[in-house]
Amino acid sequence: MEWIADPSIWAGLVTLVVIELVLGIDNLVFIAILAEKLPPAQRDRARVTGLILAMLMRLLLLASISWLVTLTKPLFSIRDFTFSARDLIMLVGGFFLLFKATVELNERLEGKDSDGPTQRRGARFWPVVTQIVVLDAVFSLDSVITAVGMVDHLAVMMAAVIIAISLMLLASKALTRFVNSHPTIVILCLSFLLMIGFSLVAEGFGVIIPKGYLYAAIGFSVMIEFLNQTGHLQSPSFPVGQSIAA
Repeated sequence: MEWIADPSIWAGLVTLVVIELVLGIDNLVFIAILAEKLPPAQRDRARVTGLILAMLMRLLLLASISWLVTLTKPLFSIRDFTFSARDLIMLVGGFFLLFKATVELNERLEGKDSDGPTQRRGARFWPVVTQIVVLDAVFSLDSVITAVGMVDHLAVMMAAVIIAISLMLLASKALTRFVNSHPTIVILCLSFLLMIGFSLVAEGFGVIIPKGYLYAAIGFSVMIEFLNQTGHLQSPSFPVGQSIAA
């Protein structure tokens, strides 16, 4: 247990927690959008249940370190493309994100009400929780592999995951409330998920899109939306649904 007194271990723990949180932001956004489709009484339970199950899955992934390392080994090749298990997971996750975000965008742009009469109480609870867990598994794969490469102690990796998920649980309700009260934010977030889906598919085919490009695009879009929201607060007649540059 001498490693507990090692400052580098604590530095590694803090770093891993930050990585888990940064890489989990997009997951939190999608959780907020998914939870909105449930009856109000079930939304908190879906978020908590989904994130707790997601945490258990991450811990199982970390416990399977020897298996994780093999994920980057080539399994087969098709023409000029070589695929590993990690690549296949990225492809499946990317296509799933593209499909789900497209469906959500279509529903919202057509004005469909997710709380309409067709919704049955509890009928969609476990499908939503399942989607939360599956998405977390896809989004956390990179952070788990990063953790394996950064820290040698399994206990430190697991502690980082538990701390990060606990912080995400605290933030998920506030984020959901904010997203639900700003419809244009939902459209913006779904657009981010489309972009992330394209990025995952490209990465699955071996085309690496620098994360800095994605963050720059997301940051610029958030800034524009912030200006739109600020303009609306200052002037109720401000056209929120349109760009301020229009």
